[in-house]
Parts: sequence; structure tokens; C-alpha cells
Amino acid sequence: MKKSLKAISLLLLAAMVWSCGSQAKQEEVTETTTKIEDDKIIVYQMFTRLFGNTNTNNKKWGTLEENGVGKLNDVSDKALKELKDLGTTHVWFTGVIEHGVCTDYTEFGIPLDDADVVKGRAGSPYAIKDYYDINPDLAKEVPNRMKEFEALIKRVHDNGMEVVVDFVPNHVARRYFSDAKPEGVEDLGASDDVTKGFDMNNNFYYIEGKPFKAPKGYEPLGGQPFPTSDGKFDENPAKVSGNGAVTDQPSVNDWFETVRLNYGVNHIADGSKHFGNKTTDIPSTWKKMTDILLFWASKGVDAFRCDMAEMVPVEFWHYGIAEVKKQYPDIRFIAEIYNPKEYRNYIHDGGFDYLYDKVGVYDTLRAVMEDRVGSSALNITQTHEDIKDIRGNMLNFLENHDEQRLASEFFAKDARMGIPGMTVSATLHTGPVMVYFGQEVGEPGKGDSGFNGDDGRTTIFDYWGVPEHQKWVNGGKFDGGQLSAEQKSLREFYKNLLHLCRSEEAVRVGELYDLQPANADNKEFDADRAYAFLRYTDNQKIMVVANFTSAEKTVKVQVPAEAIQAAKLSKTGKAKDLLFGNVAVDYNLEEGVELTLPAFGAVVLELK
Repeated sequence: MKKSLKAISLLLLAAMVWSCGSQAKQEEVTETTTKIEDDKIIVYQMFTRLFGNTNTNNKKWGTLEENGVGKLNDVSDKALKELKDLGTTHVWFTGVIEHGVCTDYTEFGIPLDDADVVKGRAGSPYAIKDYYDINPDLAKEVPNRMKEFEALIKRVHDNGMEVVVDFVPNHVARRYFSDAKPEGVEDLGASDDVTKGFDMNNNFYYIEGKPFKAPKGYEPLGGQPFPTSDGKFDENPAKVSGNGAVTDQPSVNDWFETVRLNYGVNHIADGSKHFGNKTTDIPSTWKKMTDILLFWASKGVDAFRCDMAEMVPVEFWHYGIAEVKKQYPDIRFIAEIYNPKEYRNYIHDGGFDYLYDKVGVYDTLRAVMEDRVGSSALNITQTHEDIKDIRGNMLNFLENHDEQRLASEFFAKDARMGIPGMTVSATLHTGPVMVYFGQEVGEPGKGDSGFNGDDGRTTIFDYWGVPEHQKWVNGGKFDGGQLSAEQKSLREFYKNLLHLCRSEEAVRVGELYDLQPANADNKEFDADRAYAFLRYTDNQKIMVVANFTSAEKTVKVQVPAEAIQAAKLSKTGKAKDLLFGNVAVDYNLEEGVELTLPAFGAVVLELK
């Protein structure tokens, strides 16, 4: 037995260290036999403006011409085939709807935005200025921008994946105006009574009798000259800012570039709700925002990632999601939400399919990965126990546009930490898992881009190139031709893991038995820096073990009798590693399962 265990240790080390010599067998996913309700969703978040950009100039506060910009057409069939091959089921195209930018498109009939209420030169994708249009930055031919997006949707579908876009329900750009809205659609705010701070059927909130004043100390474009940068913005009366700041002069720390939408809650005064179940009690904003959802659903969008969903009353979601699903029953809704007390409310009453698991799994895993004082892998247990009844509704991730890159100096500092972190995140339960573009090749988010600064995040406000991701793009070939051997090995890990999540029944639909409590005092395990659990169905039994240290670690995992009974495990047998190859090892559960894991190591063992 010891000889076999040593063999698995050596093979794991060879597969997981920084080399590209892995001979891992890739499990094929038989999608035609996987029912949609038994599917594990894999979301690939693409910041669309950056994804296909091959310009490596990266000048601070650079213009579109200086630093380049990715286009919808850059997301080619080849790129999509590679994302599909990575294991992706859903591509989240972040930043496709038209938002404020400091690039001049007046020759195409698009008004020049006011730099005093735009963050960065490329603008925030969460300051939507026309909900019925596409960001002109993304178009090869600006007048054809909607047709180019429709063609992209078709390409995604033709490649066997689905399309996710952002729905930003809480706020819009300070200068919102739709010149692309369908006939018969009334603009947001068009019928507002601006003499009232709050009215149920106003779309915005107003600061009565006071004009808007730009934030003190804000320097658009870092102080660089721009035609509309003069410290003035014509808005009278001033509207309440997107984060709810009820003031005519928001601070630079407020969401001053946006204005809050009014869903019938009096945020000006007492927070009282002014809506009901009758048609006459449905606020104007509810109807207009539902129409926007239906518009994009009609284009073929398959899912919406709903920004800051809990800032909008759950009653709207109950109404809006139901209205959309009447016509598009298979469409999915994902909520960005950070208040665990509201999770079940937004699922059961609101109608959301999935919620971010940020304050639970992400925050806890991050503390372990960073080896913070007082952090322990034992804490992971509580995160999934707290959501035991809704695990399948929770979406896990280690990176997205809001969070720091795990390879950055502000987080784990080493992309290899993604091996144990993502293995746990992706296989812990049946809910979706998400990867942010560049994560799979160790993008560290370095560089001061301008508005975003240098904080370990890839900028969402500036024109920029993403260096390590660009090595995979390889001038538009999307073949990883410029990646190092280490990066190729890392990407192969992500590919193996994501396919495993799709192909293995125990991971897709299985029950969870956490082995951590049984090993809390096990001196041969180290429950602070290693983590172990079972996933199982009647047909398949899997043990996941992860090592969150930078050193090789030998562990012996104890499997209690209760777990053996619950999962119907054979006490003796062979274990096959599904993550890095078909390595068989003898085991005896009554003695414990002994493994030597390399630094930043993880295994997914199928117990036979």
C-alpha cells in the first residue's frame, strides 16, 4: 500500500508543478445525455472591451487609439471553440450595453459624454446611458453595432454555449437618454414630475430646487484636457446618486456618475413602500425595466447577471422575473447579492436561479489562501452549512471584475494557489462555478491604468491590454502560442477541473459529506491548511483533498463510520485520480486514506 501511495504522490507532483508535461486524460462531456436540470453551469466572465485587445501599449490614461480596444468581432469562432473546450457553458459578456465613455462618437449621432460624470476614459460599464443600445467602442462598424452583437449571440449558440449579459437595475448614467429604443417605448424619466423628490411613478429621485454640482476634487481623466471637462454638469434639479446619496453634490466616493432608479420605495424620506399587487399599484420603473429585460431576451440572451440586486426591492424581482419567464421559461437570473439574510428571500420570493456566494465561500477561501492570522480551512465547513438548503443556487468564484486577481500581490501572489482554491470552489456543491478571463493563465492585474490605479484588479474604467491573457490570445489566434510552460500547465488544470465538473455525476448532482470536522484534531491531517470532503451518488463516490500550503504535505484523511454509511462506501478498494490522470491507489478507510500532496496541491479521487 505504501508503495502505491508514493506512486500517486510522485505523479501528482509531476502533474501539478510548473511544467507542461502533464499527460492527463481529458474526460469527454456527453452533453446529449445530460439533462438541463442535472447540468453544472460553468460561467466564463469576459470583460468584452479587453478580451480581444492585442495592443500592448498600456499608456496610463491612454485613449482608445493609443491603447486599443477589443471588438465584438474579435470574439471569433476560434475563440469561442477554445472557451467551449475549456469547459464553458455560459459566456458572460460584461460591458456590452451602451454606457458613458470619453471617446467622441458624435459623427455617428451619439452625443459626447460629459467627462465630469464619467469614471475613467472608457467609462464604467455600470453607468448605462442607453439600455437599448450597444457600446460603440465594441463595434467594428459603429452604425452596425447591434447587428454585430446579434451575430456574436449566434456564434455563441452555434458553438454550443449560452449568452449572459449584465442587467443593472438600481441605477443608470447621470445623462441617460435612449436614441435606440423601440417604437412606443418611453424613456426613463420622460414623464417624471421633477417638482417632487419622490413619487411612485417617477423613475428617478430628485433634490428639490437644487441643481447638481460636480464632486469636489474630482479630476476627470487625471487632469488631462477634454472638451466636456469643466467642472459643470447641467442637471436641475439634481437627482439622487446611484448609491443613494441624497445630495446635490455627491462626493468622489459616491456613485456620482449614476442616478438611482425609483422602484416605489421612498428613499428620500422614510423608506416606505408604495406599490401593491394590483395593476394600478405597479410603479412605472417596474414596467420599463421589465420591458428592457424582454428586449434583450428577444435578442437571444439566455441569462442575466443582475448587478447589486438587493438594492432593488424583492417585490420587483417577483414581478419582473415572472413576466420574463412567462415568455422565456428557460432564461436564468443570477443575483449579485452580499446579504446572507436575504438569500432565501431573493430565491424563493424574488425568483432568482442563482446568487453570488461571495461572503461565504469566497471570503472564507480567500482568507485560507492568504494564510491570514486566525484563518482556518475548518471555517469552510460553516460556509456551506449556512446554505445547506440552497447550495445548488449558489454560484462560486475566485475572481471577477470586482475582486482582486488571485495571482496579484494583493491576494495570493501565486497563480498556483488557484489549484486548491478552485478545486474546492468548483466541486464543493452542485451550483455554478465562474472563471474570469485571464484567471486560467495567471493574470496578476498589474499596472496603473489611470482611473483604476494599480490595485490588483484588471481595470473596468480604462482602455487597456491584459498582458498574460494577451499571450493566450496570441494576436487573435487564440492558441496560447505565447504562454510559458507554466501557464500552459495552469490552463490545463482549469480545463481538467471544469470538464470534471461537467462529466462526473457526483460533482454535478451528488450529496456532500464534509470530512473536515472528523479530522479537526487529526495531527496527521492539519485541518487549518488542508481540506477534505466527499461528494457521492448511488453510482459514484468522490473524495476531494486540497493542500493550501506552499510545501509538500503528507496527510492521512480519516473517514468516519457515519460517512461510510451515508455514502455507501466500500471500506477497501482502489482510488482513481480524476483531476490529473488515471492513477490507481489501494485504500482502507478504517486505516485512513494517506496521500502526499505537492505544494498548492489537490486531488479528486474516485473511490471504487
